Amino acid sequence: MLDPLFIVEWTATLLGIIFLVLMMRENSWCWFFGILSSALSVYLFYENKLYSETILYVFYVLFGIYGWWKWKKPSNTAALKISRWARPKHAVTIILGGVLALGLGYFFKHYTDADKSYIDAQTSVFGLIATYLEAHKILGGWIYWIVINGVTIWLYYTKGLTVYVWLMVVYFILSFVGFYQWRKRYETQSHGALKQRY
Repeated sequence: MLDPLFIVEWTATLLGIIFLVLMMRENSWCWFFGILSSALSVYLFYENKLYSETILYVFYVLFGIYGWWKWKKPSNTAALKISRWARPKHAVTIILGGVLALGLGYFFKHYTDADKSYIDAQTSVFGLIATYLEAHKILGGWIYWIVINGVTIWLYYTKGLTVYVWLMVVYFILSFVGFYQWRKRYETQSHGALKQRY
């Protein structure tokens, strides 16, 4: 008989891959699959005592609902466009995210039985930041994901989450592809907007 956690891990993985492929294509249905994948992951990570990841995936569910609404918002006269943040804005975000992650890691290390609390907290906090950037179609969000997915490969490997390790390897590779595709579209739309101005 198959282990229920194994079934949950595989199902969440397949849904997660569908989410990322649709995200790369800017298809708003990505959020639906992301919500389902994240909901299953909440259970999986709680069972593995990765509490920051558990909280992260609860927020992924909520951000999924927000992202779906943001991308399909009726008040938008045009589709949400890919945009960029200035470097100082990213710098402030990284500093604040790092401080928050250290606080969260300290809490889970000293007041719970959490495992790998500091790394877990870092990937979780910056995962939330990257998801916010995705919801607003900020190009730099893909860079955050490249780093997060790279670190998460190691984190899941140490917990024996083999299927999720391979999912993160796929995510890591596809994050480069997603960045390239979004950057290409950003440059195309920026060039088109420039032509309209003159």
